[in-house]
Amino acid sequence: MTAAARGDAYIGLMSGTSLDGISACVVRFSTEASGPGSRVSGLQLLSFIGKAYTPDQRARLLKAMQAGTAGEYSRLAFDLGAWLAEAAVSAVAESGVPRDEIRAIGSHGQTLWHDPPHSTWQFGESAVIAERVGIDVVSDFRVRDVAAGGQGAPLVPIADAMLFSAGHWRALQNIGGIGNVTVLPPGGDTSAVRAFDTGPGVAVIDAVVRLVRPGQTMDENGEMARAGTPIDSVIADLLRHPYFAMQPPKSTGRELFSADYVAALVKACRAAKPTCTDEDMVATATSLTARSIADAYRRFMPEPVEEVLVSGGGANNGRLMQMISAGIAPTKVRRFDEVFFDGDAKEAVAFALLAKLFIDGAPGNVPSATGAVGPRVLGKLSPRGMA
Repeated sequence: MTAAARGDAYIGLMSGTSLDGISACVVRFSTEASGPGSRVSGLQLLSFIGKAYTPDQRARLLKAMQAGTAGEYSRLAFDLGAWLAEAAVSAVAESGVPRDEIRAIGSHGQTLWHDPPHSTWQFGESAVIAERVGIDVVSDFRVRDVAAGGQGAPLVPIADAMLFSAGHWRALQNIGGIGNVTVLPPGGDTSAVRAFDTGPGVAVIDAVVRLVRPGQTMDENGEMARAGTPIDSVIADLLRHPYFAMQPPKSTGRELFSADYVAALVKACRAAKPTCTDEDMVATATSLTARSIADAYRRFMPEPVEEVLVSGGGANNGRLMQMISAGIAPTKVRRFDEVFFDGDAKEAVAFALLAKLFIDGAPGNVPSATGAVGPRVLGKLSPRGMA
């Protein structure tokens, strides 16, 4: 079967900075044309699964972000490729779509290091995915934008503009491990789209929870934060970090919001309030994320945004959502899934779209968001195995 006859279904794979697990989807895009000038006008989400990392898998990934040997990196890259392939196979099975109707897989992989505009590193061996699933794989999306002088992030704005714009100014706030926002003009004109990382998402919150409550991985619905009191002096000190004042385009990651950062936050809380409880520390971390988002909007979002749609793990934290709503009032805040589909699938859908754009020979970056010198086709191809 030819590539054209194979259809326009794509698989998207995402493993984010929160290190919760792999998101996988199968999606079919509607297009107004084909080739480099194609315009995606809609989508049908055929399946979505979340495959949680085991404690051992998560520990290996987290360790790799801090230190490791060449042998450890090599083995983990291939192992992660196998885990991604398993998620892709599960998503295909749930969708009911024959594999020969799926044109390609878009795999983000796992970011190990992000240091734009010098370098960025995502891994999760794409050749393993192509061999195990039997479908072409497009991966390594960020490096071309960084090579072109960009931040290599955020990369979701192209999908946000094509798929989720409205007749008014809208912001799409993702809160994964790191927070990032896309500012969409009416109609989604990509030349006017802006996007940047706002700062910590749930990575710092989750890390504080793990530190003070070993065995607990997250603050379910923000219940710990709701029972605690944020320590404003600690938050004010943390928000003085130069990243928060830096003009967009900008991006960040666990290189800044690391284990050392979390340890310093906890130490500062205990020093500022001798009676500080575990709940106070989680509330402080939660407020830090909410205030960093609100501050970023005040500093860097002059557009008349009418509503903010929130996706990612942070959208499931009720206390965090309350804090964000209070911080940016009267702007309306809603969960992404109130308007579209499961917000946890959003980034996987975006990388499925980036795979389609690569196949079409169309640019996948938004230079006004990343700071790259111009539009670039993003990704590298690992063809499926030939029997």
